[in-house]
Amino acid sequence: MDYKQLIIRGISYSQTQSGAYALLLEHEETHIKLPVVIGNFEAQSISLGLEKDIHPPRPLTHDLFTKFIVSANYELVSVIIYQIVDGVFFSNINFKNKVTEEEMILDARTSDAVAMAVRFDAPIFTTQQVLNEAGILLELEDVSKEEQTFSETVQTEDSLKSLSMDELQKLLDDAVKEEDYDTALEIQEEIKRRKKKID
Repeated sequence: MDYKQLIIRGISYSQTQSGAYALLLEHEETHIKLPVVIGNFEAQSISLGLEKDIHPPRPLTHDLFTKFIVSANYELVSVIIYQIVDGVFFSNINFKNKVTEEEMILDARTSDAVAMAVRFDAPIFTTQQVLNEAGILLELEDVSKEEQTFSETVQTEDSLKSLSMDELQKLLDDAVKEEDYDTALEIQEEIKRRKKKID
């Protein structure tokens, strides 16, 4: 089957479901976006998997499963979002044994599959049918609205700018200890911005 590779464009608060998030995947060639509604825990886990620099004090479920896969001599090869039924996406995680090259396919929720894929830097694919059924092509006006959604934390960023690097580092440590990963990611971004300016 001719699979279409997707990249992660971002995670924002869901405009349609309270307490949920929207994971935005995109097919790079056509720019068709695939919005997937995910829970708060999965949103944090995907963000942490992408961030690499922030390590929670205790392993999250996806980190634990990652360690198990590696210990069992498997690697995560790819994730395939293969169908959508009544607004629910269905995904497979494809594994391969590093020693025997035996393949294993596990059915998974799309949010879990993506959270695992980012930990292995594995590609995410979908079918043309899923793109046809659930994909959206954002016009320029819609893109600016989307960017506004992703920058809803501007007020927090402004207050972070007034802090010193030492204060930011302490805040970051506290946020990680309290498992407030959304705040931790915002602080990490501010620290990265400052380090870039210094370089």
